[in-house]
Amino acid sequence: MSKPPTFIEKHGLWSDAQRRLAADIKRRVEAEKLRYIRLAWSDTHGYARAKALTVPAFLSALTAGYNIGVATTTLDSAGARVFASFTRGGGMGLAEMTGSPNLTVVADPTTFRILPWAPGTGWILCDEYFSDGTPFHFAPRQLLKKALQKLAARKCASVIGAEIEWYLLRVAEEHLTEDNVGAPGTRGRPIKTWPAEPGYHYHSESNMDLMQSVFDALGDGFEALGLGLRSIENEWGPGQVECTFAPRSALEAADSVLLFRTATRQVCRRLGYFATFMARPALKGYYASGWHLHQSLVDAASGANLLMPEKSGEALSPLGQSYLAGILHYAVPSTAFATPTVNGYRRFKPNSLAPDRAAWAHDHRGAMIRVLGGVGDPATRLENRAGEPAANPYLFILSQVITGLAGIDAKLTPPPATDAPYAAPCPLLPKSLPEALDALDNEPLFRRELGDTFIDYFLALKRTEAGRHRRALEQSGEAAQDDEPSTWEQNEYFDFF
Repeated sequence: MSKPPTFIEKHGLWSDAQRRLAADIKRRVEAEKLRYIRLAWSDTHGYARAKALTVPAFLSALTAGYNIGVATTTLDSAGARVFASFTRGGGMGLAEMTGSPNLTVVADPTTFRILPWAPGTGWILCDEYFSDGTPFHFAPRQLLKKALQKLAARKCASVIGAEIEWYLLRVAEEHLTEDNVGAPGTRGRPIKTWPAEPGYHYHSESNMDLMQSVFDALGDGFEALGLGLRSIENEWGPGQVECTFAPRSALEAADSVLLFRTATRQVCRRLGYFATFMARPALKGYYASGWHLHQSLVDAASGANLLMPEKSGEALSPLGQSYLAGILHYAVPSTAFATPTVNGYRRFKPNSLAPDRAAWAHDHRGAMIRVLGGVGDPATRLENRAGEPAANPYLFILSQVITGLAGIDAKLTPPPATDAPYAAPCPLLPKSLPEALDALDNEPLFRRELGDTFIDYFLALKRTEAGRHRRALEQSGEAAQDDEPSTWEQNEYFDFF
């Protein structure tokens, strides 16, 4: 008598290549004598969630899927429950969300790793599905894959290179106290830290050497994980670091950013250091960090760069110009995905290393879109400098694909390049998270491409976060100053991202 099909078989969720890799994983788990395997997935915030399974449980889950609760999707950045899960429709008007149901996560065998800092522990990314095999509405990885399928239908693909800034600090407390403990919707005080180096020496070799032992551990870990690290650089603020990564396909790049951030935090903490991807910590002298997203389109068959111009004097091909025009045209509503925290809007300052409006230029770090390359350069690309380090990698990249394709479909042309990006007559970027959310709410493109269900959900989640910030300032009497992060921001984001 034949066995009934597994969840994966029943719904046709794996390719032949994934099935072959799954068999290899089973052999590797045994050969490496692993004890636990973490099933990991990204929540809407871009935060890595995981369950640790024993080997027998993992081997079963690898082919049959594994049940998880839907709860992580319903929580904002401090664990506040945003939706009335135990009412009809789950507070979302969706029958399938009633009662905080289970989801089935399906491991993607292409993402399996062994964690070099956690002996005997494996790691694999998962996709979320309802019990009938329908992709979960709010799974960011699923949404990106859907957008990339539209690119594939045009016989092209997105290639992404990431440059992400973050802060390295030393842990200054031996243990947590009651002050560090919060409650749903209220973060406790983050652990105290010391600077790792004095800062503002930009690429100082001596100050970089103060962090070398941590860089060594991170470099070894990133290499073992296959993240494609190109450089670790001492940036501007005290202990501010930038990591750059080799370009890779869009989904692989998003997966790698998720793993990079969680790996960095774990490795640093084991060494007595602390890593944060909060854009602007509320600490003396800390400069804002950004995420610079390099992107190009390539021919899916040949790999040829489709943005590279053929004529001298042109920055991009005609297709590249329309792709750029789409990103600029929808830059204001896209900002909610590139900069999804209250704190991230402290980056958008005139005459800084971050943009304040939707302008573009050739090799100019003040513009939102910096175009690099040219005729004969297969590395021709756009660098979007509007992102913050805490952005969800799937949603940030997805926003570029959606808006770029919209520009191509409409045959949009970009405004003229500028060499004065802080004075150019271009749309200003939102000055706050609520402003960005309102712009997203009113943009039909994202509702058409992502659906009202996701957009309404995302807006509710992030407006709850922004509302808690506003109320905290009102209750504390602390001014919402443009130049200094609030205590609420430090508590909320410093040890979350």
